[in-house]
Amino acid sequence: MTERSALAPTPEPGPGPATDSAPAPAPGPDPAPTGRPRVHYAWVVAGVALLVLLGSAGFRSTPSLMMDALHNEFGWSLGTISAATSVNLTLYGLTAPFAAALMDRFGVRLVVVCALLTISVGSGLTMLMRQPWQLVLCWGVLVGLGSGSMAGAFATTITGRWFQARQGLVTGVLTAAGAAGNLVFLPVGAWLVEQHGWRSAVVVVSLAASAVAVPVLLLMRERPADVGLLPYGATEAPPSLPADGQEGPGAPVTDGRALARSLRVLRDAARIRAFWLLAGSFAICGATTAGLVGTHFIPAAHDHGMPVTTAASLLALIGIFDVVGTVFSGWLTDRVDSRALLTVYYGLRGLSLLLLPQLMAGSLKPPILAFVVFYGLDWVATVPPTVALCRRHFGEDAPIVFGWVLASHQIGAAVVAGLAGLARDALGNYDLTWYGAGALCAVAVGLCLALRTGRTDRPGAAGAAGRAVAAEV
Repeated sequence: MTERSALAPTPEPGPGPATDSAPAPAPGPDPAPTGRPRVHYAWVVAGVALLVLLGSAGFRSTPSLMMDALHNEFGWSLGTISAATSVNLTLYGLTAPFAAALMDRFGVRLVVVCALLTISVGSGLTMLMRQPWQLVLCWGVLVGLGSGSMAGAFATTITGRWFQARQGLVTGVLTAAGAAGNLVFLPVGAWLVEQHGWRSAVVVVSLAASAVAVPVLLLMRERPADVGLLPYGATEAPPSLPADGQEGPGAPVTDGRALARSLRVLRDAARIRAFWLLAGSFAICGATTAGLVGTHFIPAAHDHGMPVTTAASLLALIGIFDVVGTVFSGWLTDRVDSRALLTVYYGLRGLSLLLLPQLMAGSLKPPILAFVVFYGLDWVATVPPTVALCRRHFGEDAPIVFGWVLASHQIGAAVVAGLAGLARDALGNYDLTWYGAGALCAVAVGLCLALRTGRTDRPGAAGAAGRAVAAEV
């Protein structure tokens, strides 16, 4: 019995139906105390998620800082070093959908802590490497698996469980954490590599990954019900298991079939045209951001005589405008057609990449700074509308579906990261890769336009999709 019910006056007996025959109110979270306002715990969870994603982004950005250093010390070609980055990006993407299901099965806290410790071990072991395969194993496999477990599916899971209102905005903020992580790690990492060697940078990554695990252990909670609350903005409890015990919308997976569920969701989603349009456009998104600019912007700028620290600072500056652009994109996603937003984003990105070869210089000049601002605002602005479209088409399965869409993003990034390194070895410059990336963005525009005819009636999840649309609006 709550304090409020204990202090309430007992009604006097009177005419009418007996009070003991009235139906008991449905159980639910206790109301918040009225004496003083308190912050909804959803914001605490979102803050911890933000810290995790900040660190994860910084950890992933480190290989781009080490490319020239590894080439100089070991004599490995940029194509060979890029292969490790390609493996990292591929596993980062392929891990995401399974991570979403594992979070349902074992809990967000356990999965994220294990992922952070995997990153810590993988980055720390690179100090001992002597052969390219060891770089692929440590940074490609271990760091790729760890960072993939905290990919976009993690943010989608947090926003889906803890927020009913402001989902687009919170998704935008968490997505922007990737850029903000670069703000911290890229300049610091570049300085460490230049002043103390690449090994100092990987030590910092290893220690930071372990440190981030502490607030996850202390503060992360699985669902609002764990702290006696409804999701932020909700007025009624979310759907749970029906009386027959079968899996219902929003119910956690508790039967150990996380892998089977991920594959089942993929099978169902693959029958819908919208999935392939979203996956194709998001693959191009990955190719033109993490795969090309995120991996090769620093060595490309260095080819034009720009110091590595300056190029890293420019990439971090892209992250500043990325934060602004992504948060604003999240705000727009709550108000504007997500398909129209994606069409505009890809069109503007393609234009900026087509102009980049003429803007490269050995020092900071207005044209390259203009590219940084323009491109930065668009960097991952595509994520909030893509997440919203996944919710609209796939309802409660959206975190896992977005995990598969994110897998296509990372596969596109991995392919272009490797091809760009090979093109640089063969041609001596990156010009062809910038032009090719601009052409790919034109293809993405076409896919987004075709998405206008996509269906929203997923078999077996019409009700969940309807609730997702209602929540989004």
